[in-house]
Amino acid sequence: MPIARGYAATDASSPLTPFTFERREPNDDDVVIDIKFAGICHSDIHTVRNEWKNAVYPIVPGHEIAGIVKAVGSKVTKFKVGDRVGVGCFVDSCVGCATRDLDNEHYLPGLVQTYNDVDTLNGNAPTHGGYSDSIVVKEGYVLSIPENLPLDAAAPLLCAGITLYSPLHRWQAGPGKKVAIVGMGGLGHMGVKIGSAMGADVTVLSQTLSKKDDGLKLGAKDYYATSDEETFKKLAGYFDLIICTAGVAIDWNAYLALLKPKGAMVVVGAPEHPIPVHAFSLIFGAKELSGSMIGSIKETQEMLDFCGEKGIVSEIEKINIQQVNEAYERVLKSDVRYRFVIDMASLEA
Repeated sequence: MPIARGYAATDASSPLTPFTFERREPNDDDVVIDIKFAGICHSDIHTVRNEWKNAVYPIVPGHEIAGIVKAVGSKVTKFKVGDRVGVGCFVDSCVGCATRDLDNEHYLPGLVQTYNDVDTLNGNAPTHGGYSDSIVVKEGYVLSIPENLPLDAAAPLLCAGITLYSPLHRWQAGPGKKVAIVGMGGLGHMGVKIGSAMGADVTVLSQTLSKKDDGLKLGAKDYYATSDEETFKKLAGYFDLIICTAGVAIDWNAYLALLKPKGAMVVVGAPEHPIPVHAFSLIFGAKELSGSMIGSIKETQEMLDFCGEKGIVSEIEKINIQQVNEAYERVLKSDVRYRFVIDMASLEA
């Protein structure tokens, strides 16, 4: 079995530490990838600290993976050695289906997550993610990264990018549409970039104005502080679409009041507590409160191609793997603009 090296969590309270483990022997339809960069997603922190109560240790996190193809199986047709590729949040899907659902696979049972799951192709051994030097993935779950995008800054597109692209695309953000992005963090800043590139008028709604200059530079037309009560009066009934990236409690009814009739508010952040909404906040104006989660492989490739065409990547701070525990603490303090990316070459240090 191929040996991989990385960093793993061994329990909910200990720091990540060096870890050696086995990858599966490549099958005919597998792609072997040398991982060059791995983004740090807040989901990584939730998982390794067992905040979602589903952790199975040890865990090698990481589902924003960018690298170079090292080898391909005999039946692989889309990739060759040396190609620039990515791996996102899942490495198999629809495992019990007769036919793979290319559009909805990420919402169906049978999704195999990139880490903290079981590898059905390897005797249900644990899946391990991108905080490592290599990974073996079925061809159909490997993505092509456009040549003009730097691999390090492209890595967060595999989660943060698709998480924002999918609802913006589904709810048809574009010219003439007024879109609000709630939160200006790792997810939110991608919404600003992608939404404005689609041609929408993008407004950032953030607790303070501390990141206003960044928001406007990245493409936002307006930027408002939600701590100011006047914001909700001024923007009442203004937006066609609101995408909420916040993972904390907010006044959901107040935000729904910012929608035009038949407008939609889409949740992509994951607050800890249930969402309290008055029925009349939806009934008056036929408003929609919905959710969205990453995207299919098909849509993720569409997103990468769009970002290649528009020259969109994440704003990143690159770190060595030895700094990962410090980076986790800084994420929790919102002390990053706007996504940490691990340089996996630092494993050699």
